[in-house]
Amino acid sequence: MYLSITGLRLRSPWYAPRFYWHAIRSTLQAQRAEGNLYVSVKTIDGVRHTVTAWRDREAMRAFLIRGAHLGAMRAFGAIATGSTLGFEVDRIPDWAEARKIWEEKARDYAPGSHRPTGS
Repeated sequence: MYLSITGLRLRSPWYAPRFYWHAIRSTLQAQRAEGNLYVSVKTIDGVRHTVTAWRDREAMRAFLIRGAHLGAMRAFGAIATGSTLGFEVDRIPDWAEARKIWEEKARDYAPGSHRPTGS
């Protein structure tokens, strides 16, 4: 199973409507994506996090570069900063574990690359 953890911080509160427009559409896309096993979102200390689990890395990559998520990645640099990571797991971590892993291992997202670094 392939796990992705993201953490995004708005550049300004003014970007919240645009951010949530992209976030909601991307979350719905992930929930329906082939190979998706789990989607969870949570705001912790002002950072908007997602944890998604996928059948494999290829399923995650197929989601990543299509539809609403692709649009969100294109808008990302203008509205938020953040970091991501992806890795193989045997089980989905709880939120405390996911946040700790993200804090220790995530790399800054590279806008325009259409892929998170660290994956």
